[in-house]
Amino acid sequence: MSERINVLLVDDHAVVRAGYKAYLSLCERIGTIDEADRGESACQLYNRKQPDVVVLDISMPGIGGFETIRRLILRDPRCKILVFSIHDEPIFATRALKAGAKGYIIKSSIPDTLVTAVCTLAEGGSFIAPELAQRVAMSMVYAQDEANIIKQLSPREFDIFCLLANGLAPREIAEKLCLSYKTVCNHGTAIKDKLEVKTMAEMTLLASRHGLIQSPYSEGTGQLQPV
Repeated sequence: MSERINVLLVDDHAVVRAGYKAYLSLCERIGTIDEADRGESACQLYNRKQPDVVVLDISMPGIGGFETIRRLILRDPRCKILVFSIHDEPIFATRALKAGAKGYIIKSSIPDTLVTAVCTLAEGGSFIAPELAQRVAMSMVYAQDEANIIKQLSPREFDIFCLLANGLAPREIAEKLCLSYKTVCNHGTAIKDKLEVKTMAEMTLLASRHGLIQSPYSEGTGQLQPV
């Protein structure tokens, strides 16, 4: 790794990327900052740029954040991925860490947290947002049967499960994730089978018990602002 830390910033909101890039640029340890707006382009850029740390949102169109983590780790098991999300529920962090991410912070964290996390990962460490650390540890140790069932969902199924549970119709999900309507419906059937639920009400209740109901579900622009 070079003396300065080169970063690949992956978020589908251009304004959000601009804010994070401006703040990271204030740190003397940060070198080049490349940008991608979705997972597919992030994988291509990673091959060309070989960044020291990837800062990744998990709610994006296309293949989505969890699948992006999986693909990057398959390409390079040493890839250092920091998930930076609005989701502050432990299940999101545990899924990201199990997929191969080395860190997870939330967009409501104080701005310094982003720089600290990036530097920690670049040095070979891991970093969990202080607000989440204890709950993530408890979640990993005391996982319940339902959580284990949810963990059986593939990255794409988990994305669709969350969107369905948050009230989006299959056609809306298809447009949001750049999938066909039929593909979303097929995933929906498989999700119900895996979760052993028959109705959307049961699916929503299950998601609610695990803190997966957001209002709205989409991440918006986040709260971190450049100083």
